[in-house]
Amino acid sequence: MGKTFFLDQHGCAKNQVDGELLIARLLAKGLVRVEDPSQADLIIVNSCGFIESAKAESLDSVMDARSSYPKSKILLAGCLAERYADVFASDLPEVDGILGNGDLSLVDKAVDSLFAGDRPVLKAPQKGVCCGDRDSLLSFKGSAFVKITEGCDNHCTFCAIPLIRGDLRSRPIAEVVEEIRRLVARNVREINLIGQDLASYGCGREDGFADSGRSHLLELMEAISAVPGRFWVRLLYIHPDHFNKDILDLMAKDSRFLPYFDIPFQSGDDGIIRAMNRRGTAASYAGLVRSIRDRFPESSIRTTFLTGFPGEGEQAAENTRAFLREIQSDWSGCFAYSSEEGTPAAKMKGKIPHKKAEQRAASLVELQSAITQERLKTRVGKVYDVLVEEIVENRDGTDEGLAIGRAWFQAPEVDGSVVLSYDLDDAEAVRQIVPGSFVKVRAVASSEFDISAEWLGAS
Repeated sequence: MGKTFFLDQHGCAKNQVDGELLIARLLAKGLVRVEDPSQADLIIVNSCGFIESAKAESLDSVMDARSSYPKSKILLAGCLAERYADVFASDLPEVDGILGNGDLSLVDKAVDSLFAGDRPVLKAPQKGVCCGDRDSLLSFKGSAFVKITEGCDNHCTFCAIPLIRGDLRSRPIAEVVEEIRRLVARNVREINLIGQDLASYGCGREDGFADSGRSHLLELMEAISAVPGRFWVRLLYIHPDHFNKDILDLMAKDSRFLPYFDIPFQSGDDGIIRAMNRRGTAASYAGLVRSIRDRFPESSIRTTFLTGFPGEGEQAAENTRAFLREIQSDWSGCFAYSSEEGTPAAKMKGKIPHKKAEQRAASLVELQSAITQERLKTRVGKVYDVLVEEIVENRDGTDEGLAIGRAWFQAPEVDGSVVLSYDLDDAEAVRQIVPGSFVKVRAVASSEFDISAEWLGAS
């Protein structure tokens, strides 16, 4: 048996794809993946370096691995490794090696060096988009993330992504489409397109896309639309300042493109929006939501808010709450501001106490929870296709089966779920309700975040 490795995955969907690529390279190299870190010769902490709490979580994982598995080699990878490689080279003796995310193929060299007794610190320039076949996906069965861009040119004043992952660059359309074809051939039923900002696809300085008068995102979606098969396509994270309105016509024509819109507004106060280096206003952002819902009345809107940004007074915080009440987003994430070194916001005056920022985030979470409950009530009584994620083990001896899945208005990992009930004595239901399959259900009730549903049959 070859050397074994365990992946300790952290961070966002983009980092998850990187983790899947690391797995693929290590398996191709002859290493054996294990699910128990106690059995691993090598533990890879694929870290997040976006905000302070995420950095602390990744470093805690390093410390836990070192104390629990002293004989294992520990490789720190991911955004935290990329951002602080030089510092950790001298100040983090708990790791046996450091691997940035500019060129993931360097993991081959890192592993060879580790097992030879060296302590590699490997980084590469942020160029291109790391990609390739990923036989082992970290998502639930039937779902996959597909990265179409890397880096970002928006330079929001609070965001460290350009410092970590560099300037915007995009994958060629043909390359993305071919990856999707391969995933669909493997019975992947949900394709989640990801990047720092999908609206900027094809707009990087070195992308080389020809100007056709249409957005390059639309061009990509048209090419995806030509792929045969039954699958969903979900677009995750579109910057509101340059939302590609020309994609709406295609979404109306090809229902495989879900009317799920992930648009991170961050604030509902014009002064804070400008301080974040964004061009829109609360009114223009609310107008964008109205235009989407005019076209797709059933659409699902997800957004993100950042509370406690420097200079955010009580009126600005109230303006954001009023904005949330106006747009009635189906889902939102609310986070307290984290001052990140190297970003313009870190030098701004008017710092808000972290406790106050957390209180404001909690207030938005409470407001969003109430809105989500009301939005989910409108889904009750309707029939949906659901992508089954997992079967809940029956331990009470009854004939009731339970499965967890998601409808089109629920993105993986961040939104609620559909809890599906069915009869374990129904052989057809048991045959059809398996992870990775589509089934047809009727929503019968809703709770704070989830939908309860009954099985109707094959989808």
